[in-house]
Amino acid sequence: MLVGREHELSQLDRLLDGARAGSSALALVEGPPGIGKSSLVRGFTDRHRDLSVRSASGATWESGHPWGVLEQLMQASVTGDDAIDAAHAFLETIHVPTIIVVDDAHWADTESLQALSSMIRRAHRHSILMLWIVPDVLPEGVADATVHILSSHRADTVYVGPLASADIAQLALLRIGVDLSPWTAQRLRDHTLGSPRAILQLLDEIPRVQWQQWQARFPAPQQHATTVRRALTRCTAETRSLVEAAAILGSGTPLAPAADLAGIDDPTPLLDEASSADLLMMREHRGVVTLSFRDPMTAAAVTDDIGPARWRELHLRAATIVDDEGEALFHLVSATPTADGTLADRLDQYARQRARDGAWSQAAEGLITASRITPERDLRTTRLIRGVDALTGAADLPQAQTFIPEIESVPGGPRRNAVLGYLAIQRGRAAEAHDLLTEAWDMLEDPASDPEQAAMIAHRMVLHSLARMRGEDLVQWADRASELVPENTPASVEALAIRGLGLGMTGQIAEARESYAALSDQTRLGAQSQRIRMAEGWLALALDEPDRARTELEAAEPTTFRGGSLRISLWAQAWLARTQFALGAWSDATRTVDRAAAQLDSTGLDLLRPLVHWTGAQVQALRGNWPAAVEHLRRGRSGPNDYSIMLVPSCIAAAQCAEVAADYEGVLRQLQPLVALQHREAVDEPGFWPWADLHGNALVMTGRVDEADAFLAPHEKRAADRQHRSAQARLGYVRGRIHGSRGDIDAARESFESALDKIATLPTPYERARINFAYGQTLRRAGRRRDADAVIRSARELYSTLGATSYVERCDRELKAGGLKAGDNDSPRGKAHVSTLTPQERAVATLVASGHTNKEVAGELFLSVKTVQYHLTRVYAKFGIRSRSELAARFRQEE
Repeated sequence: MLVGREHELSQLDRLLDGARAGSSALALVEGPPGIGKSSLVRGFTDRHRDLSVRSASGATWESGHPWGVLEQLMQASVTGDDAIDAAHAFLETIHVPTIIVVDDAHWADTESLQALSSMIRRAHRHSILMLWIVPDVLPEGVADATVHILSSHRADTVYVGPLASADIAQLALLRIGVDLSPWTAQRLRDHTLGSPRAILQLLDEIPRVQWQQWQARFPAPQQHATTVRRALTRCTAETRSLVEAAAILGSGTPLAPAADLAGIDDPTPLLDEASSADLLMMREHRGVVTLSFRDPMTAAAVTDDIGPARWRELHLRAATIVDDEGEALFHLVSATPTADGTLADRLDQYARQRARDGAWSQAAEGLITASRITPERDLRTTRLIRGVDALTGAADLPQAQTFIPEIESVPGGPRRNAVLGYLAIQRGRAAEAHDLLTEAWDMLEDPASDPEQAAMIAHRMVLHSLARMRGEDLVQWADRASELVPENTPASVEALAIRGLGLGMTGQIAEARESYAALSDQTRLGAQSQRIRMAEGWLALALDEPDRARTELEAAEPTTFRGGSLRISLWAQAWLARTQFALGAWSDATRTVDRAAAQLDSTGLDLLRPLVHWTGAQVQALRGNWPAAVEHLRRGRSGPNDYSIMLVPSCIAAAQCAEVAADYEGVLRQLQPLVALQHREAVDEPGFWPWADLHGNALVMTGRVDEADAFLAPHEKRAADRQHRSAQARLGYVRGRIHGSRGDIDAARESFESALDKIATLPTPYERARINFAYGQTLRRAGRRRDADAVIRSARELYSTLGATSYVERCDRELKAGGLKAGDNDSPRGKAHVSTLTPQERAVATLVASGHTNKEVAGELFLSVKTVQYHLTRVYAKFGIRSRSELAARFRQEE
């Protein structure tokens, strides 16, 4: 069953097409042992039964026998000792398109490989595709000459990698008729390293009914377990003890505790034996030696071979050796074969502590493990529900969903509904989440009688309100949550962290800033600080502070060393990508998007897909990489019934891509769902969602100038009331287009210049380029060709620096339409008169031309140095000059 091998098959098809056309080829089919290389090639040849197929295989005991592989292929003896003569002899036997397969080519005799290599070089009149199947890491004992021959043919390599979790789920469905959960499929992939051979063995060996149940761990396939058992038997007792200790403590454990657990004073001599037996690998980093297994199946085989008494003894001792409290508790669980209420209580307490720190993965593991050893049924169910809630908080939705059938079988209640509603939020199911959470709150007779549960539901309502972009509701629910429980509890901390965003969405900017300033220093410690920094970074970006936003969001992204939640990290990465885009760091933004997108695929957190892929689509469209842009749009697509936090970035991304393609009707069509939104306070709040200028610009460009005027006015008023500079600038360039369309070029010039002044000190190069581009277009259409050329050149330089090739090409077309060749330094550029400068530009240029430094000019005109530099750059562009001396000469000439 060739599941998940479409890419590899397409590579082979491409090589075969070339061979049919007369370009015979030799390709290596490479990958780890057991990954399915031979199965892939067999499946490929089975698809082409019209071709002749000749097969052979190498073997260690035949590698020294000359012509062994070639004799298999020719089905005849080979005489002589010249590889080229043998190649010609084999070629004479081939008269039709042929596929030649050599399995285990690394064990083929050198003479045969030389002849086959020479043959493919001389197969000019033949249609031959030759495939050599080899491991990606050649084993010891392969002849140097063979290594050299294989290396010379790596130009065409078909690499066969591990199966993806989705492919494993499909394989299980075909093999045993079981639909694996995404979490189980992912764990099976991690356990087997995606090897089809091991996966199929486990699918056949584990009883079918167990695949539908939660499994703490997988065993090793029987064949692999037997191999490991034989290797252990050949080791000394001390070495075996060290290997078992490493398996009990887990792969990657330091050598010292493993030796302590094994009761060995000096483990160094034992490491050679364990390594030679292919059981343990040793790594050293900065003086710390760690032990690991070559794959999880080997570790499983070792632990499965430990007897019950020895198993219990090792885990009990491990609990006293490890430093981490959670690890110690889990070792005690492994040593406890029956239910244990006291140990379950300790795990529950540990989980509460981890939850207070915002470490939801550890909290979930503690609660789910506690539920499995809790004697009382009701308490067992409660702990399981809390564990699933923590899994959702950790963005481990695939694992959380494996417990949904078990939770749904429990009678309805506030906690049950709140957990299911929380999961629905993360999966982007707005209506389902709303019904569940509303019902959960209504089920509470008196929130004050169970404040912890009430605060948890209120916190879920905060997230629900954030996803719906209902700022007022968000603030109300956040206040409820913080009133019900102390401020250092998880529900209160996260609610307070998000509260400032709700204030910002409703235009209460000063209150939003105060909300974060009021958070105590204690709240900002540990993993909980991740929530606050993410929200502060998001707000900073909305308030025209991209540099500060980048600092906060970069601090909120990591989870490994500072602790924290992957869910919050993904929010931080989504907004970090937007921040990097605003700052002009588009390559960084692309990397952030790719990293977040990969994590989204493993978590199933659909709520954030549109937000993450928004930046990816925009950057790729601006760079002219349309296939990648379309793919981002597809992966980030959202519908009118989804959360607003999904719909809005999805629509904006599609509209921005349409604008890059100059499809202004498409822009209006993509933004229509936003125009039709009923609850739109947060959508229209300046700085949060840059869509109004997109829509207004498209209206002007499609000839609906009066409609654009009416649409723009309330947005302009709101931006002015908030004194939001970038929003005013974006709307200002649309106002400039409106004036230009009505023939009032002086008013248009004033609007564009005002827009540029608004963002003169903001580090947002794309916004400046966009305004200059619209400014230049408007001037050119008004017949001000010389002025238009200077402005469009400014836009082109900015776009070129950003790598926005789509707009560089559009600028070139504008310059060409104006009679100027793009990049032509001898063009009419530079003939601008001093009278074409704006008053601010003229004041700056006059002082610079008279010998003042930028700092002196800034002091004289009460401007920042950045603003002076900005105006000076525009003056240089208009005059077509590059230095202060040229500027002084121009002014002397004008005088």
